[in-house]
Amino acid sequence: MSAKDTFFKKRESIKIQGEIFDLSIAKVMGILNVTPDSFHDGGLHNLAEAALLKAEQMVAEGVDIIDIGGQSTRPGAKQITADEEWQRVAAPLQAIRSKWPNLPISIDTFYAEVAERALDAGADIINDISAGSLDKKMFAAVAKLQVPYVVMHMQGTPQNMQKSPSYHVAVAEILRDLSKNIASLRSLGVNDIIVDPGFGFGKTVAHNYDILKNLSDFKILELPLLVGLSRKRMINEVLKTTPETALNGTSALHAFALERGVNILRVHDVKEAKEVVTLYQTMQNAT
Repeated sequence: MSAKDTFFKKRESIKIQGEIFDLSIAKVMGILNVTPDSFHDGGLHNLAEAALLKAEQMVAEGVDIIDIGGQSTRPGAKQITADEEWQRVAAPLQAIRSKWPNLPISIDTFYAEVAERALDAGADIINDISAGSLDKKMFAAVAKLQVPYVVMHMQGTPQNMQKSPSYHVAVAEILRDLSKNIASLRSLGVNDIIVDPGFGFGKTVAHNYDILKNLSDFKILELPLLVGLSRKRMINEVLKTTPETALNGTSALHAFALERGVNILRVHDVKEAKEVVTLYQTMQNAT
């Protein structure tokens, strides 16, 4: 254990449905996109029946959290309204909650209105790519709802974030921005905060690998850490793969992330991510 690890005591739990949700062993968050245009699985699960089948597969594979999203946030994606987003996520969310009453469900949205409606329908966590920047009502809504909130770093918006991302020192600037948002949330009484450095959201491939290399620096925030690396461009540009052929690269990056203290892996492929976690924990427990 390094001196840095000894000095910083990272929080490794959140509260879900009134119970402590332990994150000391990394959890797998399965992505359920009910959108027609997401970069990897757009159009595959945008009917309630198809979404339920995908959820059944993820549950069978050991998923810890399901993250439901109704709006594509890939680079250049067209933004839809809160009403359109809710129409996409409402039926799948209600069907999944009905079938698995105790399964933690996250709603992937930057709209406070959608977050509130989703929580009323049974969601447990808000996952906001914009850290409140795309809907100024979001932080107040999170404070009112008192649920775990994923605060992610993004430079720009999905429409322009990959045009010319620029940092002087990427990790330091991301930590600064996240710290400001965490302070704002805490001033409103929000306690259960999860940090996401935002791989691919306003970052070049070089920025992404700099962040990955230095992920342990995020322990300074003393909060659970979530990463979304699954099948992303940072893999495909290096390995000359496509999102459809990037599973092996994804698993490799997941192992690197776990080694650096990540608590939640947000993934398309639950079975393979759970295997990475199991192997990592077996190594950690070896005598």
